[in-house]
Amino acid sequence: MIKIFGHKSPDTDSTGSPIIWAWYLSTMCGLEAEAKLLGEPNTEATFVLDYWKVKKPEIIEEVSPNDKIVIVDTNNPSELPQSVINADIIEIIDHHLLVGGLKTKSPLKVTIRPLACTATIMFDLMGKDTEKMPNSIKGLMLSCILSDTLEFRSPTTTKYDKEVALSLAKDLDIDLSILATKMFEAKSDVSKISDENLIKMDSKQFEISGKELRISVLETTSPNTILKRKNSLINAMPKIIEDEGLDEILLFIVDILNQESTLLIPNENTREIAKKSFNVKSSEDFIKLPGVVSRKKQIIPNIKI
Repeated sequence: MIKIFGHKSPDTDSTGSPIIWAWYLSTMCGLEAEAKLLGEPNTEATFVLDYWKVKKPEIIEEVSPNDKIVIVDTNNPSELPQSVINADIIEIIDHHLLVGGLKTKSPLKVTIRPLACTATIMFDLMGKDTEKMPNSIKGLMLSCILSDTLEFRSPTTTKYDKEVALSLAKDLDIDLSILATKMFEAKSDVSKISDENLIKMDSKQFEISGKELRISVLETTSPNTILKRKNSLINAMPKIIEDEGLDEILLFIVDILNQESTLLIPNENTREIAKKSFNVKSSEDFIKLPGVVSRKKQIIPNIKI
């Protein structure tokens, strides 16, 4: 049995893409394959599963040395179980920068393309087999693309991402803008999520200039709802930093509709990182970053310690 999963703290792409690829391998390639998750999906991903009536995959924490693995939507060891290094990784499908650090038992297939979404890559890899996808798989694929492109607002969006999404929406006879609005509303409903879990909900760990950083983004159509929790979010950071051996947490609240981010400033070190990285100054405990919405394309490449 091939186990397919994305990164920890699964968003819509890391929830939907394993299901999409498991369908393809099992139905079109005749292989035994199952989608898995490395944690509870976020509120948007949960909405998407319910909307397309797709069962939530089993959540796992570790894998065994005998497991055959396909990793999607990441190639970063810090976003995967430590035990993955001992498993048999047979394929990686991703759209992020190559981090390095994964070691495999044998040669494998690696597909990393500069597209906005893993699901878009899968659409291309499937070729004409996409015509045989059931509506539930098409719907997941469309939802993944809408999520990762912020309905084509993100600078990571390519012409091909948009073409695939429009084609899927046409096949499904669905207004993608209505679907995107419902998805973003679900993503923005974080009232039941604790401060610690909110910080970790869409978060990636990076080593930059010898410093361990957790870089978190909260994409929302209601940034003020999250900013009302600014003080408690800042107060929750030191414990996470201590527990995980981090140097700093950078939390960006992304306003989907107004195309800007708010970076919380819990201390002078973060203030200095913001100044060096984005050439902005603020004496308050937050900084506005107009036009910054993409962690992959606008945040990570600019971080300077």
